[in-house]
Order: sequence, then C-alpha cells, then structure tokens
Amino acid sequence: MSEREDQFDESTVDALGRLFEQFWILREDEPEAYRLIRDREQKLKRYLQEKFGLELTVHQHFAKLEKIPVEPQSWMGIQSFQDPMDYAIFCCALAYTEQKGIDEQFLLSDLAERIQELYPGEFPLDWTNYQHRRSLVRALKEVIALRLIKTIDGNLDLFQLSEEEEVLYEVTVHSRYYMRSYPDDLYQFNTIEELLAQEWKRQPDDQRRKRVYRKLMMMPFVYRKGEDDPDFAYIRNYRNRLRDDFEQHTPFRLEVFKNVAMLTLPDPKKRYTLFPDAKGIVDVALHTMVILREHRESLVISEIGTVRMPASRFDAFVRQTKEQYGHGWAKKHRDETPEETAAQIIELWREWDMAEWDEETRMLTILPGAARLTAFYPVDYEKKREEADHDP
Repeated sequence: MSEREDQFDESTVDALGRLFEQFWILREDEPEAYRLIRDREQKLKRYLQEKFGLELTVHQHFAKLEKIPVEPQSWMGIQSFQDPMDYAIFCCALAYTEQKGIDEQFLLSDLAERIQELYPGEFPLDWTNYQHRRSLVRALKEVIALRLIKTIDGNLDLFQLSEEEEVLYEVTVHSRYYMRSYPDDLYQFNTIEELLAQEWKRQPDDQRRKRVYRKLMMMPFVYRKGEDDPDFAYIRNYRNRLRDDFEQHTPFRLEVFKNVAMLTLPDPKKRYTLFPDAKGIVDVALHTMVILREHRESLVISEIGTVRMPASRFDAFVRQTKEQYGHGWAKKHRDETPEETAAQIIELWREWDMAEWDEETRMLTILPGAARLTAFYPVDYEKKREEADHDP
C-alpha cells in the first residue's frame, strides 16, 4: 500500500473517532455517520486490524467496532449501573429478547417474570422489593438506550412505585447484534484473564504494537510499571513513529514522559470524552495538584512516579488549596468541608485512572498522570480580584 493510499482525510479521521467513541452507529439514528463509515469501510478495516487488531463490522443496520481493552477497568462498565444485580438483570433481559422475534411485542410483566426465572443470584428477585425494582428499571433503561427494545406504551419509571405497573415493548432488529459472537465455548474459561489470553492467541502477529495502540487509544494514561515494562519501552523506543501515525489518523497528539504516556487533544472536540470537562470538581482537582507540586520536596516519589499518603495528609493539602484558590470555585465546593471535597477529588481521580484508593488503610496513591495536569486562574481574573481586595 502506498503512503498516499494510507492517508486519512478529515472525514476518515472523523469516522474513526466515532467508532472508538460510540458503542455502535445505528443507520436509522445517524444515517450520515453510518454512510461516512460505510464509504470508508475497507480503509478503516485495514488500519484497525493492522494497528489495533480490532474488528470492524459494517452491517446493513449499523456499524460497530469491537473494542477489546488490554486491561479492563471498572470505569469501562455501564456507568448508570450501581450494583452487580443491575448487570445480572441486564443479561437476563438480553436472554429473554433472544427468544423473541424481530418486531415481536411483549409486556413488562412477562419480562419481569422471566428474569426472575433466569436470575442467577444467591437470593431470588422479589419485585415487591423497591431496590430490586430500581435495579430492573436501571437495567431496562440501558436496554432501551441501546435500541435493543423500544417502548410502545407505558412508563417504565412508574414500575419503581408499583410492581403492578405495565409497559408494552417491541423487540428491535438491533437486539440480535448486541452480544459479540464468540468462536470459543465460554464455559471453558474461569476468569477474565483466561478469556483475554485466548483473544490474543487470535492475534499472533505484532502483539506488542497492537497492545500499545489499544492502551493509548482506550485508556487515559499508559503508565510505566517498572524498569522491565515492555509496552512502555515500545512507546519510548518508537515514540516518533507512533506520534506521526496518531497525528495522521486521529486528532490526537502523543506525549511521552518518564513514567506516563498519553494522547492529548490540542483542539478539543465535543465528540470525545475528555479531561478536563466542565464539572466544578475538575477545577478543584487541578488546583489541588498545583499545591501538591509546590510541596514536591516534602513528598516521597517512587521510582515509577507515584506518591502515597494517608487521607489525613491529603485533606490538609485540599484545605490549603481551598484557602488559596477556593474563592473562584463553584458555590457547592466553597460551602463543603475540605474532607468532603477531598473525597470527591479522589473519586474523580480514580475514574480517570489518576489515583488508587485503599479504603481499609485509607491510603491514597496518586499516579503520574495526575501530575501532568494543573490549572491557574486567568491573569485578568486575578487582577480584578486584587483590585477588589484593595477597594476601600
């Protein structure tokens, strides 16, 4: 393939971004986006298979990239789910729809009864239990959002108030394609690690490159795990080639430091899930990192760039941050205690793979990715504030 044939124009870059950012692109919902991908199907398939080892499916009803991570993380799950029960009910609902024909209609009561029969939990589901009903509602809302079924009549939210509430649904054509068809018998695997290992057996060529590409594209950060980390060594050794490739095929730019590598977006686009976003706690977290960097000499930094401290010490840093920067925070964070703010920062960092938290020991480990991100108030804001402080 010539270099010119391998070039991605702006529309192909856009198509690749949609495939990574969305679970799938449904033709009836996004006809233009679907056509964009379909028209560039072969070029996209070649690139995705060669660099990532990932399969692109372009069906008459949808386009879907099977995004299989190198290291599954908790934040990769369904964000609206709150409990393992939600996932179990979700899977039972999928099993129920598998038994139905396309466009076949069914009642919520029939589905709920079948889910009770299929449910594998230690204790049976009881729809007179409010928490069980809430779990069913969360699971079915996700099934509906994915367009696997559609509501014909009724209101699912009312089921939370009464198990007697009825809703009429219809099975969509998309329900047949949500689950990934797997060539092996899943019963032969006991752990997710065994399942992932089998996946890599189907990718015998250039595994290191494909692992690195998947990590960089699917994770906020790629960390160096030690002196003998082969994936990070690959990134450092081929950083120029990787940087050129990502800049040619995506809107991202590769940045590599001693202990962390990441893709950044010089021109933020709303399509992508990015840090920082517009949430007020993000500003607070960025200001906190400024204070931590100012106290760098007092911190014990490990060989791989991590910083470990007890919750009480982190609370003290957040208190100092609030004293110095809190005047510009959202009212919610100005009014709460430093301890409350610290808990939210830790949760944010955990979601973005910037920190690890040990509840038992109440120890926080800040990862190198967090240290790459800081924020300051604009000069004009600081100037106006100083003038206001000096006004009689």
